[in-house]
Amino acid sequence: MKKLVAYFSASDMCITKTVAEKLAAAAGADLFEIKPQVPYTKEELDWTDKNSRSSLECRDKSSRPAITDTVKNPKDYDIIFIGFPIWWYTAPPIIKTFLESADFSGCKIAIFATSGGSGMGNTAGDIKEICPPSARIIAAKRLKRSAEKEIAEFARVAEEQ
Repeated sequence: MKKLVAYFSASDMCITKTVAEKLAAAAGADLFEIKPQVPYTKEELDWTDKNSRSSLECRDKSSRPAITDTVKNPKDYDIIFIGFPIWWYTAPPIIKTFLESADFSGCKIAIFATSGGSGMGNTAGDIKEICPPSARIIAAKRLKRSAEKEIAEFARVAEEQ
């Protein structure tokens, strides 16, 4: 079974990156970083500032920050894990860019997110709206970088779907 872990990690803390690397190791998956063409600064990630870049992007439902690259052939993978930090109780707009950058028709997608305290909200539903109708969201979970057993279990459960 061929698997991919695609992730976006915005800050220097690299929590999402660490979880993605652990998940890729546990699942035996390829790893792909979703990178913005214009990297985010610390100030742009300040969610308490209503005029920060991240706040403005989240309020604008049409926001699609440019990315440097995409997965060329998502259908080559049996499962695609997509990970990101939770922004305003959902996926950051750059995830929409990623999902619209290639044909994910028929793909099985497992979502994982990191957060300092926010829950997943309607993240799975929001992502389902962006995906082609034939794409399946098979799992969605908030993961912590220190929870290696939980990360391995998430990989196992997704593979069984």
